[in-house]
Amino acid sequence: MKSILGIGNALTDILAVLKDDSLLSHYHIPKGSMQHVDRETGEKIWQTLRPMGVQLVAGGSSANTITGTAVLGMPSAFIGKVGDDELGSLFKSDQTRNGIISTLLKGKAASGRAMVFITDPNAERTFAVYLGAAIELVPEDLTPEMFTGHDYFHIEGYLVQNQELVRRAVELAKNAGMIISIDMASYNVVESNDAFLHDIIENYVDIVFANETEAQSFAKTDPRSALDEIAKICDIAVVKIGKDGSMVKSGDEYHYIEAWPADTIDATGAGDIYAAGFLFAHSHGLPLKMCGEVGSIVAAKVVEVVGPKIDIPRWKIAKQQIRELTGLP
Repeated sequence: MKSILGIGNALTDILAVLKDDSLLSHYHIPKGSMQHVDRETGEKIWQTLRPMGVQLVAGGSSANTITGTAVLGMPSAFIGKVGDDELGSLFKSDQTRNGIISTLLKGKAASGRAMVFITDPNAERTFAVYLGAAIELVPEDLTPEMFTGHDYFHIEGYLVQNQELVRRAVELAKNAGMIISIDMASYNVVESNDAFLHDIIENYVDIVFANETEAQSFAKTDPRSALDEIAKICDIAVVKIGKDGSMVKSGDEYHYIEAWPADTIDATGAGDIYAAGFLFAHSHGLPLKMCGEVGSIVAAKVVEVVGPKIDIPRWKIAKQQIRELTGLP
């Protein structure tokens, strides 16, 4: 069975359901935004949230995807950096519990955390992110041995702000003969790293995942046309369009994939888990359209829960639906 290696920011998601916007106002965090905060602010918010009965889950875009592939049964590994602290231990134990082989290096700063505030009326998400030790991952940390024996390599777009790290990673992955995928992660990251992303995708990346705004930022055109443009410079382009489904293209082959039915309450992690389903199906040599449909099945399960982790009953349903669709054992 083919295996996958991911690299990304090792973050613990701290999920807090808020009754109102007062905490956001207190820390000057615009509702619906994603803000980076310094260590002091991050620690203050964490201490404010701790008594509130928050949910702690190992997160980060690539780590979410790798958790998904692991639960689906694909041998999975992850590279990241954490602090020597409680949240770092939690991240490690979460990955171990899901069967992920982790290379978690120790940084000097505290472990990274993404504080996710979920507010009424539509379960809107607001992020305050302290990257901490995660951002201390450097090119020199990566060795060829880390990439040996894996078939796929998945990168989260947030890492491209460390361009030397990403270039080192994709070079090692390409030298190891791996299929390389990237999730663009955020339209503002795409905008600020435009030339670098075009270079990396054209020369190293095989599979690109993007949502509507990321695709538009990358190709400077509407999502459907952006799909065409991305597909010109890589093997497979995927543009996710939320509740309207997704579009996939490889060469002249194009498919529109409808969103799988779901009772949506929180979209956290939907794109990450879609990528997990897609890559799992691709590793089994399934047709392009079916890869998108498997991605859609698992994405529909994560939007029915708060946070980026699908519960066991929903995973069981997803696996049964995947078996019925694909004929996989």
